Formats: sequence, structure tokens, C-alpha cells
Amino acid sequence: MALPNQQTVDYPSFKLVIVGDGGTGKTTFVKRHLTGEFEKKYEPTIGVEVHPLDFHTNCGRIRFYCWDTAGQEKFGGLRDGYYIHGQCAIIMFDVTARLTYKNVPTWHRDLCRVCENIPIVLCGNKVDVKNRQVKAKMVTFHRKKNLQYYEISAKSNYNFEKPFLYLARKLAGDPNLHFVESPALAPPEVHIDLVAQHQYEAEIAAAAAQPLPDDDDDAFD
Repeated sequence: MALPNQQTVDYPSFKLVIVGDGGTGKTTFVKRHLTGEFEKKYEPTIGVEVHPLDFHTNCGRIRFYCWDTAGQEKFGGLRDGYYIHGQCAIIMFDVTARLTYKNVPTWHRDLCRVCENIPIVLCGNKVDVKNRQVKAKMVTFHRKKNLQYYEISAKSNYNFEKPFLYLARKLAGDPNLHFVESPALAPPEVHIDLVAQHQYEAEIAAAAAQPLPDDDDDAFD
């Protein structure tokens, strides 16, 4: 799951595909993990950077080779070579830009066409920004497709480890797996209003208790 010019390791490693519209913060998110930024490798033929992110769990160390498209999604979709052998995925959108959420079903479809039945986390990024456009009740796609959803803020490191922990538990088949130390992250560039964010997440939980709307994929009012 590493690139040909990248070192492999003798502990469990997994290919993690990160997709979503350009500008949603995928690269910023991956680069918060300092060791992965230090060891990244670039494959120009696929237009991808692969960052090896290590996490220490109670069952030993694991590595995610995070495949991050270097802006290729702007040219209309990604090549299948990017998805092949993907073992888990993160789909990212920007909570301040509605279109990025509206495009989530397309990313999901492209991903699942190549990678069947892999664990997927949907991440709403930039929750540190005040003028949020994608409201809690709009975020229903993960419920329709049985994905895990997390609100994150790459620049403030908020919830950074949650998508990785969820995927690690799914891949290991162990719901009790946990991280025994925090990853080395770049210092936060911004600070998040935790009171407002926790209130928002309570709204998301409340919305999740409501029946799903019977519209087509996530129409907006």
C-alpha cells in the first residue's frame, strides 16, 4: 500500500484513500501529523502524495498509508489507480461550502465502484469557521449509507484522531482497540469554540434520531 519508492514496515499497514472536493482541507488534515509530513512520497503519474501515518494502539503500532490527491480532483474525478487496493477511506467536505457536501454521493459512488465493503468515515471539516453553511439536519448521507460521521477542524486538530481510531477498530475487528499515545501533531493554527461545537454535535445526534427524509440524495432547501 506504500508507493514503490517508499519503505514498508513489519507491522500492520493499510491503504487509506482520502477523497472529497478540492479545497475541503484533505491535505491540511493529513499534514497535521508531523511524522507523515516528514516521510511523504509523491507519485506524479497518479498525482498523489502518500503520507505514512503511524498510530500506537493497545494492540501495537499500526500504519495508515494516506493517499492524498494533489489537486487532481479538480480535473473531474480520480483515476481508478488511486482507489485500487484501498482498504479504508475518508470522504471529506467543508461545512462552510454546501457544494462540497452535495458532491459527497459522487465521491462515495466512485470509491465504492472500485473498493467494495470497506470502512468509510465521512468528515465535515472547518467546524472552527463561524459562517457554517451545512447545518446539522442536512447531514444525512452517512445514515443512508451506514458510514461513520465526524465533525473535524484540521487547523485546530479538533477530533483529528477519531476517523483513524474508527477505521483502526473496523480493520482490526476490535471495538475495544484504543490509542495509547497521542500522535505528534502540528500546533493548532486556530482555536475552536468548544461550547458551540458541542451544542452543534448535540443537534446532529438529535437529528440522527429523526426519520430520514425520503428525498433523493440530500437535496437542500
